[in-house]
Amino acid sequence: MQPGLSPGSPGDPRPPTPETDYPESLTSYPEEDYSPVGSFGEPGPTSPLTTPPGWSCHVSQDKQMLYTNHFTQEQVPVPAPRSIHKSSQDGDTPAQASPPEEKVPAELDEVGSWEEVSPATAAVRTKTLDKAGVLHRTKTADKGKRLRKKHWSASWTVLEGGVLTFFKDSKTSAAGGLRQPSKFSTPEYTVELRGATLSWAPKDKSSRKNVLELRSRDGSEYLIQHDSEAIISTWHKAIAQGIQELSAELPPEESESSRVDFGSSERLGSWQEKEEDARPNAAAPALGPVGLESDLSKVRHKLRKFLQRRPTLQSLREKGYIKDQVFGCALAALCERERSRVPRFVQQCIRAVEARGLDIDGLYRISGNLATIQKLRYKVDHDERLDLDDGRWEDVHVITGALKLFFRELPEPLFPFSHFRQFIAAIKLQDQARRSRCVRDLVRSLPAPNHDTLRMLFQHLCRVIEHGEQNRMSVQSVAIVFGPTLLRPEVEETSMPMTMVFQNQVVELILQQCADIFPPH
Repeated sequence: MQPGLSPGSPGDPRPPTPETDYPESLTSYPEEDYSPVGSFGEPGPTSPLTTPPGWSCHVSQDKQMLYTNHFTQEQVPVPAPRSIHKSSQDGDTPAQASPPEEKVPAELDEVGSWEEVSPATAAVRTKTLDKAGVLHRTKTADKGKRLRKKHWSASWTVLEGGVLTFFKDSKTSAAGGLRQPSKFSTPEYTVELRGATLSWAPKDKSSRKNVLELRSRDGSEYLIQHDSEAIISTWHKAIAQGIQELSAELPPEESESSRVDFGSSERLGSWQEKEEDARPNAAAPALGPVGLESDLSKVRHKLRKFLQRRPTLQSLREKGYIKDQVFGCALAALCERERSRVPRFVQQCIRAVEARGLDIDGLYRISGNLATIQKLRYKVDHDERLDLDDGRWEDVHVITGALKLFFRELPEPLFPFSHFRQFIAAIKLQDQARRSRCVRDLVRSLPAPNHDTLRMLFQHLCRVIEHGEQNRMSVQSVAIVFGPTLLRPEVEETSMPMTMVFQNQVVELILQQCADIFPPH
């Protein structure tokens, strides 16, 4: 233990800065991450008169310098430091005058402030940087709510003290941030690893390779990716080890309380505490400053146990208490849940539109009342018994608007992200026969839920186009409406106007050759 160690300020948002050298500028995406293995060493020797929190240094009556502990009042003399010139075989730092490690009361240790821990504990807490480097990341769910789009971006990532932090402006931060920590931007995402789960992301979550899926305790989900399999494997090992260590550090009572099923009637405190409170001869302790801190610590401890007893959103989904919504749900997961090849809501909307008549002007072009569309969406997400013949949905444009909204909010469009560039390349072919054949083969290679849903939708849209003289919906009009909705890139590109033209052309070609691409059964 070194009494001269002064812990960093806990309010400093910047992560610890290892001693490893970093380039002054970052011209390209780094091939390796920055893992400060062994570089975050012990702090250098300081003056023996520098006292850590919880200790004071003074001179006694007999002219002897002493360390005094604030809590135990233990006094330790300050010995004279040894010579700093040591043999080459002894690489340790010069000896420091160090008081023995004190035993801080448990109730003070629970509060967790710097003034309430020993110097040795403070020294350990300053050396928690586990890993740092540049990763691709995106957030797919926020506290259980699925996000509409995935925005991949490179981010300077720091794993430190059981917390994974993603910073903005990864290029500038990676290039000079560690040399000049004041240039670090504020963290964009902070993930507490306690209670989190880590796994390799399946293909339906992302078409990229080497993708990790991290789920936090509050239901948020993140995808983490790196082009190098070796680097992402080291990150997987480091994060998994951090999660495992945090789980092992939980006290037995907290570990048991965190596994209590949802709806438990267990109250705060144990039966032993109730028996102690019921003793008539138990004398109430005087509430001094230390006693007040102890009571506050107990309250915090009970509140923490109560909050940790709450089950995670993911566990509630797995047990069937909470079901995923229809809007924003992955197509394959929705079809599997409904045991169908085409989502039930899509079938209901198509039947309702064709029953109302396909000669209505501006079908799929005119927008319905947005408030009514949101009411219909809420009805679909929370009630399995949907009746589109209800008077509230009498406007056909509300139904068509809700159907378009359903396709827009799919996490992955009907034309999957993995097929986007192939469809764009096929539509650019000059030979018409080859272009048609390539698009047809690509459509037939889609997953079964995507292929069957596209079949039903495009056959319905072809019937809409057949009434073009009445509803004024031509092939080009329908392609403009559905092109960006059904076919879009995973990451928005700079040439979006030109890309949108190709998206519409793909939809237009499939509409024109629907009978050949989707032959009747």
